[in-house]
Amino acid sequence: MAKLSNELQHYFLSEVSQNLTPHEAAAAEAAGPGDQVTLEEILALAGERTFGFLFVLLSLPSALPIPAPGYSIPFGVVMALLAFQLLRGAEQPWLPEKWRQKGFDRPKVKGVIKAGLPWLRRIEAISRPRLTGVCTSPLGRLAMGIAILLMSICMMIPIPGTNTLPAMGIFVTGFGLLDDDGAISLAGLALCTAALGLVSTILVLGVEVVDRMKNVLMGLVT
Repeated sequence: MAKLSNELQHYFLSEVSQNLTPHEAAAAEAAGPGDQVTLEEILALAGERTFGFLFVLLSLPSALPIPAPGYSIPFGVVMALLAFQLLRGAEQPWLPEKWRQKGFDRPKVKGVIKAGLPWLRRIEAISRPRLTGVCTSPLGRLAMGIAILLMSICMMIPIPGTNTLPAMGIFVTGFGLLDDDGAISLAGLALCTAALGLVSTILVLGVEVVDRMKNVLMGLVT
C-alpha cells in the first residue's frame, strides 16, 4: 500500500491526474465541484484504511503550527462521531449523507496538506507494525476511541489554546492506528493525556493565568 504522504501529494498536489491508484480514482469520482473538497472525497481516498486515515487527515489542519481557522469545530464534530463508532467496535466509519457532501475550499486544503507533508514523512520514517494489539484489540480501540472523543470535544471549545495539542494527540494516535503501530498510538495517548490536563487547566484558571505561567516558564528556560 502506498505511503499516506505519497498518496496525498500525488492526489492533491500533482499537476498530472493520470495513473491514479484505485483509492485516488474513487476519490476523483466522488469529488465535488472543482473548487471544493468534500468529506465524500476524503472517505473514498481513505479506502480500507478508514479510521486511522480519517483521524490523521481531519486533525492535520489544527495540529499544524500554522493558522488554519475554520477547521477545528466542524472536523472536531466529525471526529467525535468517528471516535464514538470506534469505541463501539465498528469496523467501518459511517457519516450522514449531508455531512459527506460538506465542502471545503480546495486551495486551502492543498495548502494544509503541503504544510503537513514534512510532518507526515517524519512519522512514516519511524512507523512500522509493532505492539499491534494496542491498535487491534477491543480494549486498545476502546481506549483510543475514548481519548479521541475527549480530544475532539476539546477542539470544539471556542477558547484559545484548546485545539492544537488535542489535535496533535489525535494525529499521532490516528497515525499509529493507520499503520498498526502500537508504540506510536501509545505516544499519541500520552499526548492526549497532556492535552486534557492543559485544557482542564485553561478552563479552571483561565487563559490569562495559563499565559502568565507559560511566560514564567519561558523566562526560566531562557
